[in-house]
Amino acid sequence: MGSNTLGKAATLDELLNACIEMFDDKGNRCSSHLPRTFLLMHRWYLPSTELAGKLLDANGENCNEFRLKICYFMRYWILEFPAEFNLDLGLIRLTEEFREVASQLGYEDHIHLIDISSIPSYDWMRRVTQRKRISKKGKACLLFDHLEPIELAEHLTFLEHKSFRRISFTDYQSYVTRGCLENNPTLERSIALFNGISKWVQLMVLSKPTPQQRAEVITKFINVAQKLLHLQNFNTLMAVVGGLSHSSISRLKETHSHMSSEVTKDWNEMTELVSSNGNYCNYRKAFADCIGFKIPILGVHLKDLIAVHVIFPDWVDENKVNIVKMQQLSITLTELVSLQTASHHLEPNMDLINLLTLSLDLYHTEDDIYKLSLVLEPRNSKSPTSPTTPNKPVVPLEWASGVVPKPDPTVINKHIRKLVDSVFRNYDHDHDGYISQEDFESIAANFPFLDSFCVLDKDQDGLISKEEMMAYFLRAKSQFQCKMGPGFIHNFQEMTYLKPTFCEHCAGFV
Repeated sequence: MGSNTLGKAATLDELLNACIEMFDDKGNRCSSHLPRTFLLMHRWYLPSTELAGKLLDANGENCNEFRLKICYFMRYWILEFPAEFNLDLGLIRLTEEFREVASQLGYEDHIHLIDISSIPSYDWMRRVTQRKRISKKGKACLLFDHLEPIELAEHLTFLEHKSFRRISFTDYQSYVTRGCLENNPTLERSIALFNGISKWVQLMVLSKPTPQQRAEVITKFINVAQKLLHLQNFNTLMAVVGGLSHSSISRLKETHSHMSSEVTKDWNEMTELVSSNGNYCNYRKAFADCIGFKIPILGVHLKDLIAVHVIFPDWVDENKVNIVKMQQLSITLTELVSLQTASHHLEPNMDLINLLTLSLDLYHTEDDIYKLSLVLEPRNSKSPTSPTTPNKPVVPLEWASGVVPKPDPTVINKHIRKLVDSVFRNYDHDHDGYISQEDFESIAANFPFLDSFCVLDKDQDGLISKEEMMAYFLRAKSQFQCKMGPGFIHNFQEMTYLKPTFCEHCAGFV
């Protein structure tokens, strides 16, 4: 009995029995997608422990044959969603109870079907800041100007995937049903990374004093965007496009006049790819055509989930699951949660990862960025209507609102320590524990608007020690946190390109 037999609605017990009956007495499953869809989506309707309890209490006409099918269904659940059987203590307990009951009834052949002893640890999904230790021989070049576009794209993709793979089904469910990011740190962190990349792109452009230099940075980021497309990382691609499309950059007419026609053409193609026109039809087609490892645009798929949730009720006739809604949600959620197990072949250098992590955490308001843009290229008499503040969205669409808590000081301090260690490992050439002014100027290229050498050199001895650099970043971190406040409201809104999507309160991109 498949979903077609069940129709458009069914009780949980009817769905569960239908899934069990799709396994024969040898454990083979029919071609229906219903078992996986139901196992993915069941937490939308009841906790995993309740579902396991229903299986433990289930009975069929042929008791022995039905119990064997239940064990095959449990094995399928374990194989398809192993993380649940490692992280959910209640589910682990019930699985052991399954084995005990099977043993008491003399079904020794059933016990091995529900063995979870070999499931690897998924504890990393609960630890938002846990980092996989990866070493790479050779010294890293920490200079933005010297990094190749593919190198930067690969490291950004590594950070993006690390953030994405920690977002669980329940994180998506919580956001869609509650409409906010409260108590949802993994999804919040992913959005913060997106926002950080977009602002970092703007700041790197605006850190250059001449139009020619700014055009070179824009050109480099367009090349990075192309590499991100090659890596099939659409979320970071959208972040880079959003940063370059922001009014603080798009208004720089003199800067854009130094860009070649070929680069401008490439830029227009990247912009059109992630345009919201036709409900992101260009992006959707490109994403659907991708094979292998790929990272979707989170905001687009969150919109899809919210749309389905708003249009369709969860239940029909009080106690029947709306199967149409369940199947629609599962299509999008399958794509998103698949990143938990997706693998890539990137080999990041952790010095660069540490540098990027802290660079993207630094906070500047949108007004600060826009005012800098005005200083670099002031408005002229030919454009008297040019706005004095950044453009605001004209077509609001709330797709990610909620309270974002203060950044975890322990996390930021950890990033700072690792960054300082990386800097000294690569730039303290004589290993005496100090950085010269010449080397400092190279390092500062990665941090737009970093204070001058003399500010960090507290004892004015012409060198910066590790302690002085650590103290500076810790002081800067405190200033940024004060600027952000104890928890600011995010209300992400959509604009059609070239006007990008950003939060009306803090200007963060989605």
